[in-house]
Amino acid sequence: MPAYVGFYAARLEMPWVRSLKEKRALVRPVIEKIRARFPVSAARLEGLDVHGWEAVGFVVIGNEAGWVEEVLVQVAAFLRASGEYAVREERIEVVRWDTDGLPLEP
Repeated sequence: MPAYVGFYAARLEMPWVRSLKEKRALVRPVIEKIRARFPVSAARLEGLDVHGWEAVGFVVIGNEAGWVEEVLVQVAAFLRASGEYAVREERIEVVRWDTDGLPLEP
């Protein structure tokens, strides 16, 4: 039986931000809202030590590729609509992972 792992990454740009604290105050609440609303894991990936941009990523796993992709499309729409930043680059990828060979019983 296959499993599907989906990944969504986005680059958020906010060139007007003057401190890391200010940037974190913009990005962190949106990530927390996404975690609460959608069945995803989230991480701040790159740009943690610069003021003007940051890359964030979200991952979901499920047994239907369409559902996994739809969750990530909804996350992307929520991210674009929710923050005081510009989403400049984004990418969604869904990968099939075969679970054959995993033990059925403990």
